[in-house]
Formats: sequence, structure tokens, C-alpha cells
Amino acid sequence: MEKFVFKKKFGQNFLKDDKLLEDIVADAKVTMEDNILEIGTGAGALTEKLISKAKRVVSVEIDKELQPILLSKFAGQKNLKLIFGDILRIGPDELLSFFEGEKFKVVANLPYYISTPILFWLVKSGFNLSSVTVMLQKELAERICSTENDSEYGGISVILGVWSKLKLTRIVPKNMFIPMPEVDSAVVNMEVNYPQYLKLDKLMRVVKSSFAMRRKTLVNNLMKGFGINRGQAEQLLDRLGVAKDIRAEKLSKEQYKKLVDLIENDKLL
Repeated sequence: MEKFVFKKKFGQNFLKDDKLLEDIVADAKVTMEDNILEIGTGAGALTEKLISKAKRVVSVEIDKELQPILLSKFAGQKNLKLIFGDILRIGPDELLSFFEGEKFKVVANLPYYISTPILFWLVKSGFNLSSVTVMLQKELAERICSTENDSEYGGISVILGVWSKLKLTRIVPKNMFIPMPEVDSAVVNMEVNYPQYLKLDKLMRVVKSSFAMRRKTLVNNLMKGFGINRGQAEQLLDRLGVAKDIRAEKLSKEQYKKLVDLIENDKLL
């Protein structure tokens, strides 16, 4: 990798600690029964650990300048499929074909600049996922894992918290990367609950409306988001069993699921 030029536009910060790489694989609970989708092959350090532990790994890398390096490094590796392209532009059917219809896990060191779009892409994908284990900017990881009444709690906390069981497994200091980023990172494990809750598209609309104006009460946000009057919005909260002046960040994830049901029953969704 001596001649490789790191690209800021791709958020390239490669992990250099062997023990940490093994810990991330352990956080994802990877076994020889597992299929893995890795997003961001990078220098292939995490990829090496994954292919030694998993049944099959599909690794997607956006930087095509890494292609000759990675193809040479992993030549003859039968349980690895390398794909070079933007994960958000690759057709889901292409990815799924490599897993032959089987459930799979996502393990990734996500670039900071595109972490949130990738996470929402996974939520919307409908993939048969068992878990997602990702390295993220520490601030985002803490926001994702926050709960009601926390200052960091927001829409992404609710959506990912309904979609999965969240756990921040470890903090990763910035000096563990090459080149060193400006902030620390953290690893989040998400045990996916998607089959148990099939209204994610509706949840996303309700959450987006609820947090649209954080300084406003939930009543005001619901009025604007769903085109209803104050009386209708207050009635929703009364049926939810919460105060009429409550703000979006005070509702738990379970209360948001119930709010979706109430709004759906009123044919507002």
C-alpha cells in the first residue's frame, strides 16, 4: 500500500490494529455459518479477518484504484467476491445473487461522510439481514444508541432502534487509523428485528414529521406533517397516553410504534 494515495472524497481511513480487527469480527459474532456483506474493502485488512471466519464474504469497494491491489492480494480466495462500485448504486438483486437467498450480516468500517445514507439504505432495502456491525464516527454512534430524554436522541435513534436491537460495543481512538481522522470512532452492533415490524416506511414518515422542528411541540409537528388541526393532533397524543405539550424527543421507540398505528388507523398514512 506504499504507493497508494488516500482519497479524502471517499473518507478513506484504514484500520491498522490487528487485535481491533479481530474484536470487530467478534462483535459481529461471525461464524463459519455466516454470509457477510462488507461495505468498503479498503486495504482489505478487515476482509482478511472476515474470510477466515465466515462461509462467504461479498466485499464492495468504491475506489477502483484499489482493484489491482485487492485482486492480487486475494487471488484464489474462493469464499470472497470483490465488487468495485458504489454500494448505493449497485442493484440489490446483484448483491443478493451472491448469497443465494440466504440470510447475511453486514460488517463495515463506514466512511463518515456517507454513514447515514448507507444505514438508511440498509433499513429500506428489505434485505434478509440478521445483524449489522459498523464502525462510525463516535458522535453518530452515540446518537444512534441514545434513548428518549437524551440530548442526542433523534429520528435516526428511533428508526434504527425499532429496526434493531442496538449496542455500542467499543470506542476506537482516532490514532488507530491511517491516516488519522480528526475524531474518534465507535463500533455499533444492530441485531435486526425487521421481520417483527413491517411498517418501517410509515415509521420513517412519522418520525421525520415528529422531529421536523425540534423546538416545536409534537402537536405542532404532527399538524404540519399530516395536515391535521390541533384538536386532531391532541387527540392522537391523548390516545397515546402522553401530555399534549410533549416534544418528539420525549417519546420512546415503543411509543413511536404505537403512534404509527394510531395515525394509520385514522387513515392519515
